[in-house]
Amino acid sequence: MDGLIKIRKAVLADAKGIAKVHVDSWKTTYANIVPDEYLNNLIFESREQLWVDNIPNGGVYVAENDEGEIVGFSSGGKERSGKYSGFDGELYAIYILKEYQGKGIGSALVKPIIDEIKALGIHSMLVLVLKDNSSRLFYEALGGKKIDKIEVEIAGRKLSELVYGWEDIRNIF
Repeated sequence: MDGLIKIRKAVLADAKGIAKVHVDSWKTTYANIVPDEYLNNLIFESREQLWVDNIPNGGVYVAENDEGEIVGFSSGGKERSGKYSGFDGELYAIYILKEYQGKGIGSALVKPIIDEIKALGIHSMLVLVLKDNSSRLFYEALGGKKIDKIEVEIAGRKLSELVYGWEDIRNIF
């Protein structure tokens, strides 16, 4: 498992592998945070369609193990809400299978998103993360500062989401 991890831009054929990581990591990351009924109803097919739709727009990267299996992915681009003046880029998602976490893959997946955001002429970024998700520590380690706290509802449960921002992404890596 400590073999080589390759990071590359996603292609349409990756949608199924990305969907599997998406669903599996939601189930491990959000157990005891998001209601079980919601997690139990996550299905690969609907997530796969989501990625079939998203991949052609760009800003999606995958981490592959040495057997060519997708073990993580990231996506990002322009900030979507328009609510955070001065934060024009956004890391939309980053998910890594539990057994591959803590090996530097997260940073390796964030880097091409930052490069893509910089290529748009944008030098700031934000990310939204559920408050109870320990991956927020990863964003803090990358220098993200808490700029907001919002409430979201998932399957009838109100959850706090933290917004982390970077005013200048040019010196994260």
